[in-house]
Amino acid sequence: MTSTKNIPFWHLLFCLFVLSSSCSTAQNNAKVKTTPTPAETAHQPKLIVGITVDQMRYDYIEKFWEDLSEDGFKKLVNEGFFARNLHYNYMPTFTGPGHAAIYTGTTPAFNGIIANDWYERSSNKMVYCSSDSTVSGVGTNSAAGKMSPHYLTSTTLGDELKLFSNQRSKVIGIAMKDRGAILPAGRTADAAYWFVGGNEGVWATSTWYMDSLPNWVVDYNAKRVPETVMSKSWDFLLPTEKYDESMEDNNAFELPFKGLTRPVMPYSMSELRAQNSNYDLIKATPFGNSLTAEFGKQVIEKEQLGKDEHTDMLCMSFSSTDYVGHQFGIHSKELQDCYLRLDRDIADFIKYLDATVGKGNYLIFLSADHAGAPTPSYVMENKGAAGYWKSDRLEEKVQNFLTEKYGEGSWIVNETNQNIFLNRTLIREKKLSLKSIQMDVSDFVADQENILMAFNAADLSRIGDKSPMAVRAQLGFHQRHSGDVIYILDSGYMEYGMQGTTHGSPFTYDTHVPALFYGFGVKQGETFQPQTICDIAPTVAAICKLPLPSSAIGSPINTLVK
Repeated sequence: MTSTKNIPFWHLLFCLFVLSSSCSTAQNNAKVKTTPTPAETAHQPKLIVGITVDQMRYDYIEKFWEDLSEDGFKKLVNEGFFARNLHYNYMPTFTGPGHAAIYTGTTPAFNGIIANDWYERSSNKMVYCSSDSTVSGVGTNSAAGKMSPHYLTSTTLGDELKLFSNQRSKVIGIAMKDRGAILPAGRTADAAYWFVGGNEGVWATSTWYMDSLPNWVVDYNAKRVPETVMSKSWDFLLPTEKYDESMEDNNAFELPFKGLTRPVMPYSMSELRAQNSNYDLIKATPFGNSLTAEFGKQVIEKEQLGKDEHTDMLCMSFSSTDYVGHQFGIHSKELQDCYLRLDRDIADFIKYLDATVGKGNYLIFLSADHAGAPTPSYVMENKGAAGYWKSDRLEEKVQNFLTEKYGEGSWIVNETNQNIFLNRTLIREKKLSLKSIQMDVSDFVADQENILMAFNAADLSRIGDKSPMAVRAQLGFHQRHSGDVIYILDSGYMEYGMQGTTHGSPFTYDTHVPALFYGFGVKQGETFQPQTICDIAPTVAAICKLPLPSSAIGSPINTLVK
C-alpha cells in the first residue's frame, strides 16, 4: 500500500481538484439527463386522436411498405408501438360494431351495436345502427341528418373523458360515414360531424348534439371545398411500375364506376359525378380521406382542442378505404393508391399536430373497424377455397323444413346478417317450445352445404367453454337484438356480387387488423402476443389515466405502456 507521506502536497491538492470537478460534472450531466420535459411530466396528453381506417387489413402495412412515406405509417411503426397480432373477437365484423368496439372496449353482446342494420322484433322492421327518428338534421334537411348514438348501451373513451373532467374536456367525432363519426364519439360528445353527399356536399350533424351549426362549420361549408374536388382526376400517385404489389388495372374482379365499362384509372370526377350520386362520388375515392383530414384540422383549430389543461379527444374515421375496397377488392391498384394517399394524409396530419399541439403532447391510436376478404371469384380462378352464398335459398329450405315438421305457417319473419328470426308469435299460438324449435333449426342449418357452424339463441345466451368460432358468435350475440339461430359460412364464402369484396366473417381475413400507438406515454416497440380489439380502449385509458368504459372486457397492452 502506498503511503501519502511519499506524495508531494501539491500533487494531493491537484488530485482533489480533479476529483471534485469530475463529481460536479457527473452531477450536472445527471441533471441534464433526468430533467423531464413538460410533456414527460404531464399526467395526461393535451389531445387524444383516435383514428379508425375503415376496412384496413393488417398486412397492408407490410405489403405497401416500400412505397410508404417516412412520415406516415412508417413513423407510427418506427417511433410508436405496433400490436401485430390483434383480432376482432366477435362476429359480424361490420363498420358499426367495429367502431363501437374500439372505443367501448367491448363487443356487440354488451354495447348493443350488433351490425350496421338489424331486424327489430318490437317494431317488425329493420333498423340502422345510428338512425334516430326523434332527432333532426343540423346543416341538412335530409334524412341523412336523423342520426344519433341512442342504440349505444356502453360508455366510450370519450364519455369517460367527459365524466372524468367534469365536462371540461371536448370530444368530437368526424367521418364521411355518420356511424364512423357518431359511435366512436359516444353519447355525451360535444359534436359528431359527417359528410352528406348527394347534391349537398356538406358537413352536418343532428339535434342530438346541437340546435345549430357553429359559425366556423357554416363558413367552412360555404367555401364549397368539395366542389374543388369534383374538378380533379384520380390518377396514380406514383409511377405505375411502383404498383407491382397489385393486379393489373383492367381485370374482371373489379366493379367499374357507373358510366364506365372498365375499372381503369384515371377517373375524371367531373365526368363521373352525374351518374354516381354527385358528391357521394367523393366517398369512393381517396379524396374523401383527404377531406376528412383537412376538416379534422379545422376542428382542432376552431374548437381549440389541446389548448388548455383539460385533455380533449378527436375521433377520426377514414371511410373511403372501405368504399374503394368494396368496389375494387383488396388486390386492386385503386386500393393500393388509396392507401398510399392516405399515408401522405396521415403524415401531413402528424406534422400539423406537432406544429399546433406539440410533439409529445398528443396520443394517436390507429386501428380498423374490420378487415376485408379476398374476392371469391379471384380466389376460385386460382383454385383457392371460396364461393358465393344465397341466404334466400337457405330461408326457403328452413321454411319448408318447419312446415313439414310443425305444420303450415310463416315460420321465419326475417333473415339478416346470417341471423334467422323465427316467428315467435306463431310458435306461442301453436303452444310449441321456442327452445326446441331453435335447436331443430340450428341442427338443420348446420347440415347444409357451405355452412361451417350454426348456433341457437338458447346456447349462445349461456357462457361456457366453446370453440374459438363459437366464442366469436357468442360475443356478437345480443339477447334482444340477435336472431334465434346464427350461422357461419365456410371460409372464403360470402353473400356478395362477383366483383369487389366485403367483410363480416369471424375468419382472420376479416378479423386481423393493425393497432398502432404513437406519442404521449408510448414506448417504441412491437408485440406479436395475441390481443383483441377490446384491448385498445383499456390501453388508451391506462396511458391517459382514465376510467375504463363501462362495459370494457379487454386489458391494457402491458408491454406498450411506459
